[in-house]
Amino acid sequence: QVQLVESGGGLVQAGGSLRLSCAASGRTFSSYTMGWFRRTPGKEREFLAATSWSGKSTYYADSVEGRFTISRDNAKNTVHLQMSSLKPEDTAVYYCAARIQYTGSLPWDYWGQGTQVTVSL
Repeated sequence: QVQLVESGGGLVQAGGSLRLSCAASGRTFSSYTMGWFRRTPGKEREFLAATSWSGKSTYYADSVEGRFTISRDNAKNTVHLQMSSLKPEDTAVYYCAARIQYTGSLPWDYWGQGTQVTVSL
């Protein structure tokens, strides 16, 4: 079992930066691929980024590559999403998630409750 709690959301102006954090419980955190997603009303949940169990491999959605950076600290059981050059269309609830598989179509096993990010003009 892994429990995930996001933090760091808030209100930021367009062009600004924000760093989201996800704290995980459980001794097996380092076994999991960690990912970030977001959801806006009326839209499907969107994958943003993922990092392998070691943190040495990452991949991103085209919509955020070059602006967002995912990282993890296995000693602290945390994963971060550094967001820069934020746009109003980045406004969403952001979720972290965990699964064993690094890439592929298997479902993500664990989800946090989400943190709201609002980007104003």
